[in-house]
Amino acid sequence: MSVRHRRPLLVATVLAGAGLALTACGPDNTDPAAGPAPSASSTVAAKPTAGGAATAGAPTTGTGSRPATHAPSGGSTKSGSGSAAGGPCDVQHLSIHVSARSGAPSQRVIEVQNTGGSSCSLSSSPGVDLGNATARDRSKNIKPILASGTTRFTVAAGQKAYAVIDLDPSGATTGTAPGIDELNVLADDEGTNMPLSSTQNFPLGAGAKVLEPKMSIYRGTVAEAVTSMTAAPN
Repeated sequence: MSVRHRRPLLVATVLAGAGLALTACGPDNTDPAAGPAPSASSTVAAKPTAGGAATAGAPTTGTGSRPATHAPSGGSTKSGSGSAAGGPCDVQHLSIHVSARSGAPSQRVIEVQNTGGSSCSLSSSPGVDLGNATARDRSKNIKPILASGTTRFTVAAGQKAYAVIDLDPSGATTGTAPGIDELNVLADDEGTNMPLSSTQNFPLGAGAKVLEPKMSIYRGTVAEAVTSMTAAPN
């Protein structure tokens, strides 16, 4: 809604016998441009699932009680598909779930749903890192290698965006990072619309094997996200 501000009408009164003229200032229209674009952030659809690895068909929901100390994102260039339509997604209109991909125990599917009434856009991939849930120093959390590209990803009202991360693409059983039991997700990691406090934390369960993880860009289906993830550089 436009707001019209009026400057006070300044009136110089006619001084007795001096014949001074009246002076005044009229209204000044300072209407701002209509409505800012919505800000982006993320919420979870339900309370967190207690420990244990995620299983196919039973997505876990993250907690948001611990603010991130840095933006979780990968070290390589990201990519996306489609041009952004609408503004960045709003924190109140996102639902995030993480589940194990059926038949691929080292892979997790990150599902972000736009629960709002209009299209919005996300960064080309979520901001993700992996760490220990009880660690105070999170600056050494492991970040996945990302698929390339930079285009923001549009999510229509009611639709979902998917990203897939492989925690251990080589299938190694030795040399993996110790103590990694949590996946941290920021739905839009570009840092201008979504605060780091909107990072959600998803349990991986004790004994999760993590070594040089790789992650896809956002895609419209899990299959497309898997293809993107496998194309990420080694």
